[in-house]
Amino acid sequence: MNQDLLRIVENISRDKNIDKEAIFLDLEEAMVSAVRKHFGDLESEIIVKIDRSSGQVLATRNAQPIDIRQLGRISAQTARQVMTQKIRADERDSIYSEFYQRRGELISGIAVRYESGTLIVNIDHWTEAYLPRSEQITGQTHRPGERVRCLILDVKDTTSQVRIILSRTHPDFIRRLFEAEVPEISEGIIEIKTLAREAGYRSKVAVTSLDEKVDPVGACVGVRGSRIKNIVEELSGEKIDIVRWNESSQVLVANALMPAKVSEIALCFELGRATVVVDEDQLSLAIGKHGQNVRLAARLSGWDIDILTPQEYNQGIEHLTNCVKSVEGAGENVVDRLIALGVISVLDLDEVGPEPLITELGLSETLADALVEAAEQTAKRIAAESEQNQAARQLARQAEATETEPQQ
Repeated sequence: MNQDLLRIVENISRDKNIDKEAIFLDLEEAMVSAVRKHFGDLESEIIVKIDRSSGQVLATRNAQPIDIRQLGRISAQTARQVMTQKIRADERDSIYSEFYQRRGELISGIAVRYESGTLIVNIDHWTEAYLPRSEQITGQTHRPGERVRCLILDVKDTTSQVRIILSRTHPDFIRRLFEAEVPEISEGIIEIKTLAREAGYRSKVAVTSLDEKVDPVGACVGVRGSRIKNIVEELSGEKIDIVRWNESSQVLVANALMPAKVSEIALCFELGRATVVVDEDQLSLAIGKHGQNVRLAARLSGWDIDILTPQEYNQGIEHLTNCVKSVEGAGENVVDRLIALGVISVLDLDEVGPEPLITELGLSETLADALVEAAEQTAKRIAAESEQNQAARQLARQAEATETEPQQ
C-alpha cells in the first residue's frame, strides 16, 4: 500500500503538473480531517505525517498512535472530499502560475469547439484556453481538431477556474511569428523596432539590423519570400509590409508610406505632424484602401501624417505667405523660418499658437500674437470661401441635371 501511495502521488504530480510536496501536504491535511470526523473531536492535537521515501503513514491523536486504515468508510469519504478540493485548488494555482509567467508567448493548441463565438482551444492534455471573438481574425474560422497558434494575452484567476485568454489579433502575435520564422530575430541580430497592425487586412513592421552585413528586410522576407510566406499563410493572407527602420523621422515616415514614393516631407514637432507631399499618381497608393496605408504608417512612425499633392502644398504655402506679409513687421524671412519649423499652412500657424514662435523663432510677443490672429482670420475666410464654392458647384450640378431631364 505504501508503494501504491507513492505511485499515486507521482501520477497526480505528472498529470496535473503539481509539485509532489504539495500533494503530500494535501494528503496529510485530508487525513487529519478524516481523523477529526471519525472521533468527532475538534480540540485534540492530531498529527499525520507521510514518509516521502517509503510512503508510510504515521498518525497520532494527543500523542497516541492511530491506525488510519481502521477509521471507516465515512472518514474515508471525508478524506476523499478534502483531497479532491485541495488537488483542484493546487491544479488551479499551478496552471495560473505557469501561464501567467508565459503571457506574451506564442502557443499552439487544438481547436475544440465554439461557445457563443468564443473558440475553446486545448493547449495541453489538461488545460483549455479561450480565444474570444474580439481576438479572432475577421473572416477566419477553425474546425474542431485543427491546430491553432495564438498569443497568450492574459490569465485570470476566477472563483471557479483559471481563464487563459488567447489572441490572434494583437500586434505582438505578429512579433512572435517573426521570432519563430526568422532565426536572426530570435538570436538578436535583427530587431523589430515597432509595428502597426489592422488584423486580417494589413500590418507594417519596422526592422533594423545590429550587424551591418545582414540585410534586415531581406532576412525577414527570406529566399524567394519563403519566410514571409509562412507568416502570411498563418494569417490567412494578411498583407505584411517590411519597413527599414531609421532614426531620422523623415526617412522613417517615407519608408512607412511605401510602396508610395514621397516627394517631400515637412515635420512640425510642435504638432507632432508630418506633412507629406506626393505626386498625383502616388496619392491613392499613399493613402491606401480606406486610408489604411497612411493610418498604419502614422502608427508605425508615431507621427500624425497629412498627405498633400504638390498643388495643395503650394496653395497652402501661398496662403501662409500672403497671411504673414499682411502683418506689419513680418517679412519673407519669417515665412521661411515658419516653413523650417514645419508650419506650412495658416491652419498649422493657428494651431501652433504664439508660444513656439516666441521660443523657437525669437519673435516678439506682439508679432507672434498678430501672426496667429491673422492666421485664424485667414483660415476662417478660406473655409467660408470653400463652403461657398462647394454650394455653387452643387447648384450647378442640380441645374445641369434639370436641363437634361427628358420633356414629358
